[in-house]
Amino acid sequence: MTDQSRRKFIATAAAAALIGPFISTTTTRARAAASQKKIGFALCGLGGLSENTIAPAFRHSKHCRLTGLITGSPEKAGPWRAKYGIPERSVYSYDTMQHMADNPDIDAVWVVTPNALHAEHTIAAAKAGKHVICEKPLEVSVERCQRMIDACKAEKRLLATAYRCQFDPLHLECMRLAREQTFGRVEIIEAGFGIKLGGDDQWRLKHALSGGGALMDVGVYALQATRYLTGEEPVLVSAMETKTDPVKFKEVDESMVWTAKFPSGAIAHCSTSYSIPGIQRVRASAERGWFEMDPAFNFTGNRGRRSDGKELRFADIDLFAAQMDDFAECIRANRPSKVPGEEGMRDVRIMLAIYEAARTGRSVQLT
Repeated sequence: MTDQSRRKFIATAAAAALIGPFISTTTTRARAAASQKKIGFALCGLGGLSENTIAPAFRHSKHCRLTGLITGSPEKAGPWRAKYGIPERSVYSYDTMQHMADNPDIDAVWVVTPNALHAEHTIAAAKAGKHVICEKPLEVSVERCQRMIDACKAEKRLLATAYRCQFDPLHLECMRLAREQTFGRVEIIEAGFGIKLGGDDQWRLKHALSGGGALMDVGVYALQATRYLTGEEPVLVSAMETKTDPVKFKEVDESMVWTAKFPSGAIAHCSTSYSIPGIQRVRASAERGWFEMDPAFNFTGNRGRRSDGKELRFADIDLFAAQMDDFAECIRANRPSKVPGEEGMRDVRIMLAIYEAARTGRSVQLT
């Protein structure tokens, strides 16, 4: 080899040595970016919650994007497509959800339809190979909840219940205070959530679609709070229902109160209503003090205080973006959500026991 050839060989080898790591690093970064692509969601049901809250939350999401629509009202699709840039091929009816199996842009479905349709739509999404977040209550019976859970497991898809409060920094702090017994063991919890329900023609007033009234819709938030603050499941419930408008609330509960006893001896007094707005509180009384949230269940602006005078307040976050981002990380890591379908089913079981207690006038044991 001549000196000139040798010099050319060395220069070429050196260049390759410099470029090689660059190519390797670039490729690695590209692969990492691809593996961290945003999780594509289809919204199933384009009602008020989807339109006003969930869809806008995708703008605040780090890991998710809106990539599909499922609706029983074809006329809604046009404005949604234009607003969110959804291609026509990613719009489905409830009867064509199986075709999502051929759409790689959709990884998950958020079910936001009437309660008694949750099983139908969750199972259809799972069979199409999609993970599912389902709005609360998970369904209207334990049997239907179990079918949803089984369908997702059979397809190796994740199922989460849309319990946004378990992502609220204020609620998480109260869970910490309870778990660490900052004020001693929690012995009494008072929780309530009431709203003023609007028109007489909505599906929430039809038992066949809702499965119940105020308890199923907003009372479940109070029930959830008693469970995640005690860290226990109730063993006994008693309840009472009242109606001030028996015509409007002919098929579902208007207002209810219930008491629950927990294995540790803790007792919860709870209330819910479709006629009384402004009830939004959780107060936990412990051996050496108390802590409370009031308001507790808003999308933003929740706050609280402690018996030692400290205020409980955190910067607002988009709770819907927080829960979808957590679900995206669960999908990537192939790990269950902290609010799986089983969590939603537990609440449905307890709510049905509360209804039984109100109907019979007798306490109902839960085993």
